[in-house]
Amino acid sequence: MNKKTGLWGFTLVEILIVVGILALLSAIAIPNLLRARMSANDALAQTTLKTIGKALETYLVTNTGYPGTVDALTTATPPYLNENYFSGTRAGFTFANDITSGSYTITATPVNLGQSGTTIYTITTGGVLNP
Repeated sequence: MNKKTGLWGFTLVEILIVVGILALLSAIAIPNLLRARMSANDALAQTTLKTIGKALETYLVTNTGYPGTVDALTTATPPYLNENYFSGTRAGFTFANDITSGSYTITATPVNLGQSGTTIYTITTGGVLNP
């Protein structure tokens, strides 16, 4: 405080200390936030693969084999899947399929390995999930 003029304010040193503290907190918090986001993306990719695997296994029980196309899962009444997970990107992952009448392999690949996800996940015939 300046006693002569009655002005209140912060000194340059005080402002620099506050900026330094904020920078330190940001340096700690941002990597943790990014790590939590990657973990959430990984969990969602695994859950999506399990959903697709269950839909394929249910289709197999109801029919004589796995579907020839993914469209058979979404266009059935009632649908085995509510949406086509193989078009576009979902939570930083892209999904690819290799479905034959006797087997399937579904792969979830991070768009940017190490940034949007940590691992390439696959689910194969019988619902076996592999990291």
